[in-house]
Amino acid sequence: MAGRERDPDRGRTVSTVLARRLGGELLRMREACGMRQPQAAEALSATASKVAKMERGGVPMRDPDIRALCHLYGQADEAVIERLLTLGRTDRERRKAKGWWNQYPQLLAMVEYVALEDIATSIRTWQPAFVPGLLQTPDYARAVAVGAGSWEDPSEIEPFVEARLARQARLRSDRPLALWAVIHESALRQLVGGRQVMREQLGHLLDMAGLDTVQVQVVPFLAGANPGMTGAFSIVSFTEPGALDVVHMDVPSSTIWLENEEDAARHGRIYDRIARVGLAERKALDLIDAIRKEM
Repeated sequence: MAGRERDPDRGRTVSTVLARRLGGELLRMREACGMRQPQAAEALSATASKVAKMERGGVPMRDPDIRALCHLYGQADEAVIERLLTLGRTDRERRKAKGWWNQYPQLLAMVEYVALEDIATSIRTWQPAFVPGLLQTPDYARAVAVGAGSWEDPSEIEPFVEARLARQARLRSDRPLALWAVIHESALRQLVGGRQVMREQLGHLLDMAGLDTVQVQVVPFLAGANPGMTGAFSIVSFTEPGALDVVHMDVPSSTIWLENEEDAARHGRIYDRIARVGLAERKALDLIDAIRKEM
């Protein structure tokens, strides 16, 4: 299922990625214990139609309702419950235009992705054309923005770069995001911003790969055809038992979210196949260093 937000100005229910993530997990819990929507509605003193809206991500969910449903469905793991509560709170903030990312209108369609990234535990990203945003230097990010040519006002590029750097704080925070990045060799050789910018970018990649929570692989030219040739994608994960992955893809005209279990599992298998044709991490870092020296 590709997720879309409805236009709030038209008076319709707004379904967000975060709320669909929360509703989908609660739906799976309910079905796993064999309960029906009217039973859940009774526990909340609500209607079955409201429960249906919750499970579709169409309405924000309060903390007491989330806890009540977890208790009803037999979920006793506090770590899982706290993650669901965090999803609910972040979704409510997202709907009220809160969160650090909303300081940056330059993020455009990335706002929903960044909100989800901020509470994720791990991300697997495949990038055939450029260095992933979480691993970009300021000069590289700036050159990418200039090259994209999508900014009517050049002054908006600097806030965009600032927002990209703010996202990277998760990699070194007290709750670090685990990042596994597979990058095609062509992205490492493309002269984005010129040789000096690329030397610094490749050096930064080597430094970031030294973090315990960051893994970098490279698919070399010699690997030939691979399952990722159709385009980039990222898999955002919550690693607690029973959690579901979300797949994010950007295309020129829109952002696509794949939220159901089947789509996420299929992209997980594609990612694994891409990684298998890539170089082992030590050899990948040796290649990055060799390209840096060539620059």
